[in-house]
Amino acid sequence: MTPIQLYTYQTPNGHKASIMLEETGLPYDVHLVDIEAGDQKKPEFLALNPNNKIPVIVDPDKGLTVFESGAILHYLAERSGVLLPGCDAERIQVQSWTLFQAAHVGPTLGQLWNYKVFAQEKIPYVIGRFETEANRVYRVLEGQLTRHSHIAGEAYGIADVMIWPWIHAGLSKLGLSLDATPHLARWYMAVGARPAVLRGLVVPRLPVREKTSA
Repeated sequence: MTPIQLYTYQTPNGHKASIMLEETGLPYDVHLVDIEAGDQKKPEFLALNPNNKIPVIVDPDKGLTVFESGAILHYLAERSGVLLPGCDAERIQVQSWTLFQAAHVGPTLGQLWNYKVFAQEKIPYVIGRFETEANRVYRVLEGQLTRHSHIAGEAYGIADVMIWPWIHAGLSKLGLSLDATPHLARWYMAVGARPAVLRGLVVPRLPVREKTSA
């Protein structure tokens, strides 16, 4: 099989694709899209994704380009036969929770990241608004994980790969805590111990940037 071409960067959405590729065992090559340098706005990348967002995969053997992380995960599951839902009921659950991630988990934590970390002016009301919403989203996940071992049921799958990188970013980048959500914390630790997750989390390797003196 010709290796799948992965265009990505060190972000939660990028990690979804690299973790999924590691889980499937499909061969792949990594192309660094340096979003801090504006690579995602270059014509050659816009030809792959006109929405200028990573990740993107190109499957040469199928002649297909796929963007949007959720679509990539479903495509890789079908391509490899790994982490596919077992029946129609499971498939609907996986769709529900992957869309929940795309509509609530990612946008909420992404906005919190912007206003809490990147914004020059730290606006307490805005930061508090998104922290409150993040805690609400965490409680939704806590309720699901109180009843099930994984996000979409008892089996590890696409929904877990969709959500885990954002929970990881909440802990490592945004100062969010899992102390009030013990079942979410249990799931986070279990998924984070998977070898494929650990390998996917270091993709892509970033160049060493020169530090500027103050």
